[in-house]
Amino acid sequence: MGPKELQVHEKKQLESKEEETKVGRFYMPSTDIHETNDALIVTMEMPGVDKKNIDIKLDKNVLTVTGNVDLSSYEGLEPVYTEYSVGNYARSFSISSEIDSGAIAASIDDGILEVKMPKRKEAAARKIAVQ
Repeated sequence: MGPKELQVHEKKQLESKEEETKVGRFYMPSTDIHETNDALIVTMEMPGVDKKNIDIKLDKNVLTVTGNVDLSSYEGLEPVYTEYSVGNYARSFSISSEIDSGAIAASIDDGILEVKMPKRKEAAARKIAVQ
């Protein structure tokens, strides 16, 4: 069996972002969502985004994450070949009422953003004993 070929993952450009008025491209960050007994964990790829340039808002049960790339470091560059389009990131999710909105926390490490959304205590899964 030969070596496995790498598949190029194309960035998906965000088609509409009504709340944004800045000029520029926005991309949908690749995202995984995992559920544990007590939380939902959203993991997003946001390469090139510094933590000071991430904006996370929760409004009317919609979580909106925006990450802005510092484009000044790309000014004047003339690439010979490119597969990676530089741009900002934006993604929105509907959040259920089971999430404790006051306890949502986020961190970023090496371009990977993690948003932990704890479930309300009464929404957490539990085992029911049969009497």
